[in-house]
Amino acid sequence: MKKHLFTVFLLANLLSSFLHAQAPKYSNEFLAIGLGGRSLGMSNSCVATVNDVTSGYWNPAGLLGIKNDLQLGLMHAELFAGIAKYDFGGIAKRLDSISAFSFSVIRLGVDNIPNTTELIDASGNVNYDKITQFSAADYAFLLSYARAPKIKGLTLGANAKVIRRVVGDFAGAWGFGLDAGAQYSYKGWKFGAMARDITTTFNAWTYNLSQDMQDVFLATGNEIPTNSIELTLPRLILGGARKFDLMKDLSMLAELNCDMTFDGMRNVVIKSNVVSVDPHFGLEFGYKGIVFLRGGIMNIQQSQDVTGKSITTVQPNFGVGMRIKGISIDYARTNLGNQSVLLPSNIFSLRLDFKKPAK
Repeated sequence: MKKHLFTVFLLANLLSSFLHAQAPKYSNEFLAIGLGGRSLGMSNSCVATVNDVTSGYWNPAGLLGIKNDLQLGLMHAELFAGIAKYDFGGIAKRLDSISAFSFSVIRLGVDNIPNTTELIDASGNVNYDKITQFSAADYAFLLSYARAPKIKGLTLGANAKVIRRVVGDFAGAWGFGLDAGAQYSYKGWKFGAMARDITTTFNAWTYNLSQDMQDVFLATGNEIPTNSIELTLPRLILGGARKFDLMKDLSMLAELNCDMTFDGMRNVVIKSNVVSVDPHFGLEFGYKGIVFLRGGIMNIQQSQDVTGKSITTVQPNFGVGMRIKGISIDYARTNLGNQSVLLPSNIFSLRLDFKKPAK
């Protein structure tokens, strides 16, 4: 039993976290992080104005904001001082004047985790050649569609998502869910709504643990995971925005979003056992539509300092962007991992627009 202690203890904590995540409150939280340098720089305040390939994630109704025939998007970020890798890739295409679609892939993973279960044999001999590596990763595949109805200023969208979560060869899950969104423009104002997991997204977990591993789970006081279903309850995001012309060639876009959850009380600004509301706010200053400066605040929470005094904490975000013809590069500096620990993340995203060749 001892020969497996090091890695199995790690797996016990890792798999136990998934087991306890069956309470739907924090299931599939990797899909709540956000993506794209522009949106993250504005503290995830974008549901009303997002209009590019990332709309497939934020609000599929925004796909109709794509002006060119085809758009590609990429993002890379490293979290927890580089321990975890967070990546996005997407492609979006206009079908006609009133419809568009996109396909997106999201991955959050920790790679090269040492597997030392075979390090020490039954005779107590150490063989470092027996050390292997495994990954713990979450994947999401999103197919999104947007269409403009006959109501002026209104666009609607939806996406279907397939989720794959793996912990080496020890555990894995498949999941499926649906999202729906809308955007509406009225006299210079923009409004957006995104309903995530409207059908209650599920993940079906299966585990493959050897008898030795199960023995160590019991010996270390950990619960042995069993095949199970993990649920993600619906979430509603509402937003409003307006763009102001400050002076010649200089503009400012302001957007306020509110995340509404219905899975019990959370540590947010407005909280109850029925609904919790988490507001976040973002600004974007643009010069000639070429250079952008962004900022925002999010994660407004009540906590305690070292003396036990109640304080209000706020997470600020910052970002810049540049758009030249069909190439857009965005950067954001934020703290995706844990706002109580100063491990800021640097997010880079790239967007490419392609026009249909002239006939």
